[in-house]
Order: sequence, then structure tokens, then C-alpha cells
Amino acid sequence: MSRVISAIARHAAQRPDTPALEDRTRRIAYRELATRVASLAASLRNSGARTIGLLADNGIDWALADLAALSAGVPIVPLPTFFSATQLGHAIERAGVDLLLTDRPALLAGLPGAGAATPFLDSLSVIRLAGAAVALPPGTLKITFTSGSTGAPKGVCLGREAIEAVAVSLCEACAATTDDRHLALLPLSTLLENVGGLYVPLLAGATTVLLPSAEVGLQGSSGGDPIRMLGALAAARASSAILVPQLLLALVAARRAGAALPAQLRYLAVGGARVSPRLLAAAQALGLPACEGYGLSECASVVALNRPGDAQPGSVGRVLPHAELRIASDGGVSVRGAGFLGYLGEAPRTSDAWVDTGDIGRLDADGRLYLRGRRRNVFITAFGRNVSPEWVEGELLLEPAIAQAAVFGEASAVNTAVLVARPGADDAALAEAVAAANRGLPDYARVGAWLRAGTPFTPANGQLTQNGRLRREAIAAAYRTRIEQRHERESHGIL
Repeated sequence: MSRVISAIARHAAQRPDTPALEDRTRRIAYRELATRVASLAASLRNSGARTIGLLADNGIDWALADLAALSAGVPIVPLPTFFSATQLGHAIERAGVDLLLTDRPALLAGLPGAGAATPFLDSLSVIRLAGAAVALPPGTLKITFTSGSTGAPKGVCLGREAIEAVAVSLCEACAATTDDRHLALLPLSTLLENVGGLYVPLLAGATTVLLPSAEVGLQGSSGGDPIRMLGALAAARASSAILVPQLLLALVAARRAGAALPAQLRYLAVGGARVSPRLLAAAQALGLPACEGYGLSECASVVALNRPGDAQPGSVGRVLPHAELRIASDGGVSVRGAGFLGYLGEAPRTSDAWVDTGDIGRLDADGRLYLRGRRRNVFITAFGRNVSPEWVEGELLLEPAIAQAAVFGEASAVNTAVLVARPGADDAALAEAVAAANRGLPDYARVGAWLRAGTPFTPANGQLTQNGRLRREAIAAAYRTRIEQRHERESHGIL
């Protein structure tokens, strides 16, 4: 049986009136939560659904739907609200979703085979889909789609045991207690928030506060209002929250401007992308208890974490109890424990097989993990979104004004493009071309800054291979100062 559902039942018996979930107007105690989850789970089982899709803003109803699927043992696909319409359609089709729960039925009404929307919960409607069945790896209970390294992101299939092993480890590592109040700042469709912000507090018998993204200051997937965020943390009396690096940067800027620190805040877990040690040091000096962690969807989220009172800037922390880590001779990091069951449409794998993370790192004598970079071209923005530069470059090259493009954005608040213009194209034409390409991209993949290359990328100047591939390191080196200036200028504009 699910350890999360068992914990809810235990807390319902021992502490029935303790709040489990809260929003601005509602509070659900553990006794009511256990009853409602059991009732909704029965409804899902009786529905005959093969795979459930869940597309909604953060809120109590999102949590109830997710927990009901967990209890019923029905595979569920949390759909990111920041996905484009094309990405949503791709995810729904690839996962074989035949029942959709959503707070935005009009958006999904045009899906092939979609039936009429009918009520399911206070804010959620249910839509039946007549899509084809899809063979999932045995044991699949959750399919998580990351932000995607391309326009068609892969679905990562996870089992209940893996997800809950991570949740139990996190509960121990972050020293969660029944007195905690966690405010979900990231979308619950993000695996990190789903596991760390919902399952961990429920295991501990604590309270999770769930508010719409706009109310906690989150703007799309790539921006934040730090004053509103700090206000939401204070109003919720939050003791913990999860951030991506750019949101931590925003909070640091707000604190430096004199914003008050929420009184009860004891732990801010920061993950999703590399965090600057300088940023962590600045946050801690301002009273923000930020600790960096590391994980990936293929390992059911968190693998390593800096603990309260045991944080080492520059390190992503000690490996969690459920996981095992090894470093190859070239520094490649592999992880075993809580592994995924396979990608949608590909051969299944065993959950205890080693996962090659694509990262390069080292372990120190105390068992702390330090990361040095990634082995592939995919970069991770400061908002924790995976972006393949080739994908964005392909969109840019569809524009007549652009002859060549190289996109950079690792750990940055903005993606910056170095552009080679076609003859006759001036800066105004390039600006319009970038805007046109951005209209076809989700917000996390859009180009936020660009600069005009001094010369074309060629084999002669070392910026192109003989077979026409970009030499990214050479281009980055040639334009590093200008790229960093653009990053800094545009990042200040976001904040």
C-alpha cells in the first residue's frame, strides 16, 4: 500500500483535526482528507480510466485528485500549465490519457475525441477522451513530462515505490515535523514540488498551503514577483518552501531592498538548476535559509541535498539514504535507487538499474557531491527548465532575416542568441525575427536577449565544424563578454 496514503490514515486516527491542506478560504484536516481521498479514489477506479491527465493551477483540488489517483493505483500525468498547446496535445496522446481533470476545460475542448466537460470537484471538470490505449511500463503510476529539451518532451514513467522512497528520504533529510507549514511556490505539476511539497508534509503530518501561482508571485514558468512571494510566505506562516535559482535571486534582491523576512521560515530547498555559491552565501547572510539540492526526473526527483545545519556552498549536498551514486573515470555521475521504469514509447527498464545523469562531478571525503557541468548540449535555465539550443535555433532559422544562430542560457534568467544576419537584414529585422520565433515557443525557451555576430560562423574561424555543426564553446568564447552583459541587463529587467 502507498506509504503516503497510509500516513494520511495514521494522522487521521491520531491527529484528526490537524490541518493537512489549506488555501485562502478552505482548510481540510487529516480526518476529512482521508475520507475524501478514499471516496475520490473509488470514483476513479469505477470510471475505468486507463490513464488520467491533470491540468490545473495549484490548489487543494489538484492535491485531492493526485492523492486519489495514488490511492486508486491509476496512472496519472501531471500536465504543466506552462506547456504550449502543441506540447499538451503531444503529452496527452503519448501517454494515452483517456480521462482529463482540469480547471480550464475550454482550452482542452478541441482535443480529438474529447467529450463534454462535467463537474468533478469544486474547481475541476472531467473530460473523457477517445484516444488509443498506450502500453506503459509495468508498475507505472506517474508520468512526468519535464519542460522538455525539444518541442516534444519525453514522458518519464515512475512507479509508486520510487516516488515514495524519495519522499521518505526527503522527510528525514529536511527534518520535517508535524509543526511545519509548507507553501507550494512551484507548480505542483513539477515533480520536485509534487514530491517535496505535497508528499513530504503529508508523511510528516504537517500542513501544505496551496495557492494559485499568481497569488504566490509566480509568473508563467520563468518569472516571479519577489515582494508578493515574501508576502505569501509570511501570510501562510510558512516554515519551508522550494525554489528554483532565479526565484532565490529575486528574493535576495527583495531582501536587499528592505523586504521583511518571514518569521517562521526555517528551510528553503533550491533545485532544478545549478546554484551559484555566491547567491547561496548572499541568501544566507540575509537570513534566507537556502540549501541546494540535486536530482532528475529519471530518479524520481531529488538525489542529493544539503540539510539544515549541514550545508556546504558549492556542493549539492549528501546523497539521500535511498540512493547510491558512482563517479566514472571521466567524472560522469550515475545514480541507482528510485530509478524510472522507462520513457514513453521506449523499452521498459528495471527501477534498480543505473541512471546515467549526463552530469560531471566528484564526491569529497565527506560524501558531498560537487557538480562541474553537463556532457550534452541541453542547458538548464535559472528557472530549472531544460532547453535544447538546437530546438530554439531551428525556430530562429525559419525566419528569413537570420542566417545562423547559436543560443546560450545555462543557469541564466534569459536565453541569449548570437545571430548572423542575412544580407540586407538590419537590427530591426533581426528583432522582429526573434519576436516571431518566440511566438512559437513556450516562455522558458524564448530568446530574451540577442546580439549580432561580427562574422559568420565558419570552419575557418573555428566556430563551425566541417560538416556544418556549431562549435558552441568557440562561439561562447568569442562572444562571452557581450553574452554576459546581455544576461546581466535582461536579468535585472526581470527582477
